[in-house]
Amino acid sequence: MMKATFKGRYTTDKSSASATIAINAGDVKLRASMTDATVVNGPSLNGLGLSLEKPGSFIVDYNVPEKDVRFQFMNSINVMDKPLRLTYIHGHRDNRAILDGTLVFDSANKVSANYVLGSGNCKLKYTYVHGGVRTFEPCYDFAKNSWDFVVSQRVYGDDVLKASYQTSTKVLGLEWGRDSKVNGSFKISASVNLEEEVKRPKLTTETTWNFEM
Repeated sequence: MMKATFKGRYTTDKSSASATIAINAGDVKLRASMTDATVVNGPSLNGLGLSLEKPGSFIVDYNVPEKDVRFQFMNSINVMDKPLRLTYIHGHRDNRAILDGTLVFDSANKVSANYVLGSGNCKLKYTYVHGGVRTFEPCYDFAKNSWDFVVSQRVYGDDVLKASYQTSTKVLGLEWGRDSKVNGSFKISASVNLEEEVKRPKLTTETTWNFEM
């Protein structure tokens, strides 16, 4: 089976488009992705990427124009009878390694951490889901010594309203999104920097279409 995804994105300063084609080949998936830079000015390798993925096990991404390879390896172990999901990411060109871990206590509580090996850059996030519809996500950035806060509310089944605030940059964000196989997927967001003298909001709209062939 082949699945195609087309995504259009528009912001107040520019617009862009991208497309992804994925093919199931037994236990693995083959995926090719491209951006508008690949086709607008004639066929080129700009924005072209290739991937090989085994869900829940590994992903190999190849950036064609930059000739760069990125590896992701996923695994899960039990810690005190709680699932700990681990992801190791390594970029070949920048020689940077990232370790992601998520410990799930129950359906409403989990703790996740993101650490860039050798840099001291670490983020720790706690996620709490209240009543299955409202989510609170405080996140502490050790490198910046700052907090980020996200609160989201599910409405009308497929729609999610989200508010976020980054204390390090003083950026306040609002987002309305829908992820539905029946009605389509879209996201409308606005952000404003509260430190700017003239507070002009940045608006972004994003629409995604999925096709199975």
